[in-house]
Amino acid sequence: MRPPTDYDGTRMPAEAEQGDPRAPAMMICARLAGRAIIRVVGRCEDAQENSQLDLSECQLMQVPDAVYHLMRHTELKSCDLSGNVITKIPPKFTVKFSLITDLNLSNNQMAKLPDELCTLACLQRLDISHNTFVSLPAIAFQCPSLHTLLAHHNQIIEVDVDRLARSRALEYVDLSDNPIPPRTHEALKQLSRPSISISERQKEDWEEDLIL
Repeated sequence: MRPPTDYDGTRMPAEAEQGDPRAPAMMICARLAGRAIIRVVGRCEDAQENSQLDLSECQLMQVPDAVYHLMRHTELKSCDLSGNVITKIPPKFTVKFSLITDLNLSNNQMAKLPDELCTLACLQRLDISHNTFVSLPAIAFQCPSLHTLLAHHNQIIEVDVDRLARSRALEYVDLSDNPIPPRTHEALKQLSRPSISISERQKEDWEEDLIL
C-alpha cells in the first residue's frame, strides 16, 4: 500500500482515491478559486501603484472584503468590475472608494444600485450596461459630477425624463437596446440636453394593425 502523502495540488486527494465521487469536482473548484484569489491580489497590488483597480473577469459574486483591506491606503481613481456575476454593490464601497471618478459595472447581474453611490462626489463616468436594470438609477439625477452614463442593453422601461432634463452635470446617456415604452421614447427624443442615445423603437403588432 502506498504511504499517505499531503495533497500538493498535483495529485488526487485521499478521498478521491477512496472513491468519493465529489472529490474531483471539489479539487477543480479549489484550483479555480485559488487562481481567482491570486488574480485579485495581484491586481490590487497593481492598483496600489497606478490607482486604477481592474477586477474584470475575476469570477466575482461580490467585491471581496480583502479588496477593501488591500486598498485601504490607496486613493482609487477608477474601478473596473465588469464581466463578473455581481448582483449588488455594498454601501461601504462608497466609503472606501470615495474619490473614484470612473466606475465600470457592465456585464454583471445587477438590477439596482445603493443610494449611497449618489454621494460619490467625484464620479464622472458610470457604465451599468449589460445588466438587468428596469429603471434608470437615481444616481443619474443626483450624482453631482456624473457627466457620462452608459445604460444600454438592460431592461429599462422607467425613465424620469423631467429629472433627467434638469440634471446639471449629465452630458451623455446611452439608453440604446432597452424596451422603453412609446411615450417615454418620444419624450427622450425631444431632449436637447443631455444627449441621449436611444434605439429606434420597433412597433408592436397592434400598432401595425391600427395603421392598416
